Amino acid sequence: MRLRPGGPLSRRTLLLGGLSGAALAAGGWYAWILRRPFDGRQITPVEAHDLAAAGQIFLIDIRRPDEWAATGVGAGAVPLDMRRPDFTEALARITAADPARPIALICARGVRSSQLTARLQSAGIGNLVDVPEGMLGSRAGPGWLARGLPVTERLQ
Repeated sequence: MRLRPGGPLSRRTLLLGGLSGAALAAGGWYAWILRRPFDGRQITPVEAHDLAAAGQIFLIDIRRPDEWAATGVGAGAVPLDMRRPDFTEALARITAADPARPIALICARGVRSSQLTARLQSAGIGNLVDVPEGMLGSRAGPGWLARGLPVTERLQ
């Protein structure tokens, strides 16, 4: 079928256009996953565990409840679902006892914690720390679970 101005598109043109759109979407998703916008302090899960146990940081597990149920929550971490509409207010309540203490965020693989840490920093919240390995590991390292760090009971 030949294309003519104002005429129907060929199947080949539609297929190529669809594939191009899919490639662009996949590339955008890949770039979003790999970017690390937070350029502040990062610590390993071992450091996060030790600092939380010593009361030197607030360690906040920002994953979903189903993720907590599957793996448990790292010992010393406070579970706080980042999707909560009142997340910032709940975080402020948790950290109110010692506003100068650093806040470390951990998620599954470091993507969400990095993104959220950067957003909180942009919103004017300071003294933030990212745990880029997460609970399950990432390019930054093996993660909390693979390092054999303790977890609390799995939450229901």
